[in-house]
Amino acid sequence: MTSTGLPDSLIATLPGSSYTDPTVFAQEQERIFETVWFCAARASELAKPGAFRTVDVGRESILLTRARDNAVRAYFNVCRHRGARLRTEESGEVKRAFQCPYHAWTYDLNGKLVAAPNLTKMPDVGRTEYGLVAVAVREWLGYVWVCLAEDPPSFEEAVVGDVVARLGDVESIERYDIDHLSVGRRIVYDVRANWKLIVENFMECYHCATIHPELTEVLPEFADGYAAQYYVGHGAEFGQEVQGFTVDGSEGLDRIPGVAKDQDRRYYAITVRPQVFVNLVPDHVIFHRMYPVAVDRTIVECDWLYLPHVVESGKDVSRSVELFDRVNRQDFDACERTQPGMSSRLYAKGGVLVPSEHHIGAFHDWVNERLGGGPQ
Repeated sequence: MTSTGLPDSLIATLPGSSYTDPTVFAQEQERIFETVWFCAARASELAKPGAFRTVDVGRESILLTRARDNAVRAYFNVCRHRGARLRTEESGEVKRAFQCPYHAWTYDLNGKLVAAPNLTKMPDVGRTEYGLVAVAVREWLGYVWVCLAEDPPSFEEAVVGDVVARLGDVESIERYDIDHLSVGRRIVYDVRANWKLIVENFMECYHCATIHPELTEVLPEFADGYAAQYYVGHGAEFGQEVQGFTVDGSEGLDRIPGVAKDQDRRYYAITVRPQVFVNLVPDHVIFHRMYPVAVDRTIVECDWLYLPHVVESGKDVSRSVELFDRVNRQDFDACERTQPGMSSRLYAKGGVLVPSEHHIGAFHDWVNERLGGGPQ
């Protein structure tokens, strides 16, 4: 028996209020999503200068664009004059500049204030000082990552470090050349559950034999309840008769050339805290991004990435998409089934994690530390 009064096999979860209290969610927005690196968009969505996308990060709207020098820029989507949103649509394109529709303050793609009514009569107004406020931005794995903190944490330690902690080295993910893959399918899910329930679900496979019949057919070891993420560097091996990571185990598509021999016929799963899941298989990569919008609602954007010629040739990707689409829907249904229980008086002090889920405790400690409570 541990000091918590639980058997040695069990450790405590977060309390139910962590998943239901709007005050806790507000703290998470402020102290997690607005302070750490957040994966905002696929870089290919910003294909040329002037292309833009708006993304909610914590409580803030962020405007992503590609500048004339072909570098990605990220700004608070707020006019410096009276605070109007510069763009309200999710994506689009401008020719040269962003103009506020309220009073026509206009900013170039580098964020500089270039025009405003009567601006020439206000020579003391600095064009850079009153330009758009930039946020830190990085491109990695073909995605745009932003950090709203004034002093961002090390990207290499926070983001790349999560990948290394899972795979053992960064070279293992670089072999999939994710930067140069193409989006073959994107599905957006609106999940009525707290974002942490989705992370916890993705990290464990204790549920796999119960709700994932198609996945356990392809990856038989998952039926034993141990997720790939339970072991550093481990990839779940395809079943002996399985030809590809598809809904019926049939042959997949063209294999990514850089995938090493010991990575072939294996599935790897990675959690990059707080809102990214990466799934690696020999012929494609499945990349999830979560956008928490309320204490009990999370938007999940999922990309299926293939070699460019596979997408351009119009090859049928439906069997590989269908496998993980089913897995997603099964997982999200489980999370939505769990969310109401978080409000029960029986869950006020939380639940428990069995040994194959103990690694989720480290995620709970990470959340608690960022909220100022320290590890459990």
